[in-house]
Amino acid sequence: MTKFDVLTIGNAIVDIISRCEDQFLIDNAITKGAMNLIDAERAEKLYALMGPAVEASGGSAGNTAAGIANLGGKAAYFGKVADDQLGEIFIHDIRAQGVHYETKPKGKQPPTARSMIFVTEDGERSMNTYLGACVELGPEDVEPEVVAQSKVTYFEGYLWDPPRAKQAILDCARIAHDNGRETSMTLSDSFCVDRYRDEFLDLMRSGTVDIVFANRQEALALYQTDDFEEALSLIAKDCKLAAVTMSEEGAIILRGDERVRVQATRVDNLVDTTGAGDLFAAGFLFGYTQGRSLFDCGQLGCLSAGIVIQQIGPRPSGSLEKAAKKAGLI
Repeated sequence: MTKFDVLTIGNAIVDIISRCEDQFLIDNAITKGAMNLIDAERAEKLYALMGPAVEASGGSAGNTAAGIANLGGKAAYFGKVADDQLGEIFIHDIRAQGVHYETKPKGKQPPTARSMIFVTEDGERSMNTYLGACVELGPEDVEPEVVAQSKVTYFEGYLWDPPRAKQAILDCARIAHDNGRETSMTLSDSFCVDRYRDEFLDLMRSGTVDIVFANRQEALALYQTDDFEEALSLIAKDCKLAAVTMSEEGAIILRGDERVRVQATRVDNLVDTTGAGDLFAAGFLFGYTQGRSLFDCGQLGCLSAGIVIQQIGPRPSGSLEKAAKKAGLI
């Protein structure tokens, strides 16, 4: 018996989201559409320049855990915050979503991570992230019984930066496989892929990671090619199961020689693309841990992503479970 469908591991971050013009990104040397890592000084500067903002608990894997719980699944989360106001916001929000979260806060310093997200008129989000306390996650934060009782343990590529978090992830992968469970990762960002290409490929080829999530840009970056078809063929060979998203073109699911194409959910009002990939992973993994077909898993992923990009913030404000039932997916 398993207690959890999915355990996610990631950077515990509070998102501070504000709208801006493209010129603001240019004036402040912000790379559009990317996750830009910043230090405390730049974090203070950008925060001072922000217009009216919405604070919401985020972090890629935290968003995925919240999405799984919102769909009616059983989710757990490992991630580090500080004992401060933003940390309290993060803890409250993720537990209020119904996610098991017992990672102990790390004192007052460094402070809880925050990501200043600037959303332009086209809905594209440009993230500026100060990692703070979340890089303090280490092997001592692993709850072995939670890993052992989770069908899938999923982590974000962003978390591969801090070395102690890397060890925690490897410990989780070992525990998961020792208990007959599966592991999964998202490549997170093409810049992240560029930093850790060889290590990510080794995780896949060694079987440390069973299921990989990527978008088109990340898949191309992983194999240093401009040929998307080549990237798809290679990722299918390198891991047991891959789900590659393509924005408005939907997603392609690959398992060995099997290839499943899923159409994107119709979006009437694109507001904010923050969390699209995280919620795709949530929908997919929810379906996967319920024993659904790859096509159904992809549809649940596209539905979840399509819903979250029609609102501000990376965690669904309505019920994904109700939406999935209405669409006949659960």
